[in-house]
Amino acid sequence: MSLHVAVVKADNSCTPLDLVCANELPTGEEYNNKVKRQWSQRALHGRHPCDLSQKYVDIEALQKWLTNVDLFTKTEGFLTAIQDQVILTKNYKKYILKQPDTNELCRRCGKESETIQHIIAACEQLAPTEYVKRHDGLAKIIHQKLAEAAKLIDDKSPYYKYTPANVLENENFKLY
Repeated sequence: MSLHVAVVKADNSCTPLDLVCANELPTGEEYNNKVKRQWSQRALHGRHPCDLSQKYVDIEALQKWLTNVDLFTKTEGFLTAIQDQVILTKNYKKYILKQPDTNELCRRCGKESETIQHIIAACEQLAPTEYVKRHDGLAKIIHQKLAEAAKLIDDKSPYYKYTPANVLENENFKLY
């Protein structure tokens, strides 16, 4: 007897799956489509798959990035949680977890509701420091990629160790 069959027989209303009552297990593709459909229909957790279905999203490029970027599993899960907006912000505690005594104002600025959108783009306390660091870090990556593509640098150092020169140039390109 396979392990799967033994688990199905043992799961007689013991778990929410209730495998003993499941008539027939769907095929891999059927199951994936069913899970995607259920996931995308969720009001809160369905934001990520709903965002992925937008016409401006290049699924092929996204999948390529996810498979080639060497993210830790936890990091990928955390990014998906951010996308789904299920991070434990004060707004989430008050309105989703229904903790009535929770003050929803941002713990940094104390002026706006602490939401994912506020934290990543609108907090006046984070703007002069964290947003600038994030911007500069991304600009360094773009600078390095442009310099590599134009053959202005040979060094293949990791992006976090890369320090851009003020000006790089060769006979074809000049990069500031």
